Amino acid sequence: MENTIKKLNFDFCGAGKHKISLEGLLKSTNAILLDVRTEEEVACLRFDLAPFGIPTLHIPLHELPDRITEIPKDKLIACFCSSGTRSAWAYLYLLDRGFHTVWLAAKNEDLAALLKPGKIFKAIKKENQ
Repeated sequence: MENTIKKLNFDFCGAGKHKISLEGLLKSTNAILLDVRTEEEVACLRFDLAPFGIPTLHIPLHELPDRITEIPKDKLIACFCSSGTRSAWAYLYLLDRGFHTVWLAAKNEDLAALLKPGKIFKAIKKENQ
């Protein structure tokens, strides 16, 4: 972890390569949303970006070390939680373990706004063309 932290200098952070916008994620062709919120949070509000071509994997942050083999190494991993804190920890943990990972700069409200019938309809229609 020490070497990973040392790489997080001004140039790295200033370039913004550590994060991705929701719009940027939706344009990705080889990405997965890693939701690190708790089971209780997901039970209340579940996000599934499959209609947009982005698989969603839910692994609570505290289970990440034991379930790391479930995460594909050949995809861009966009880490998400409701506040950004746990997703930042997940981002660093996975980055340290050689995953191509980013922190999703989005909140619950951003994802919920995306999952409206009209936007889902357009995404499905686009995928079927």
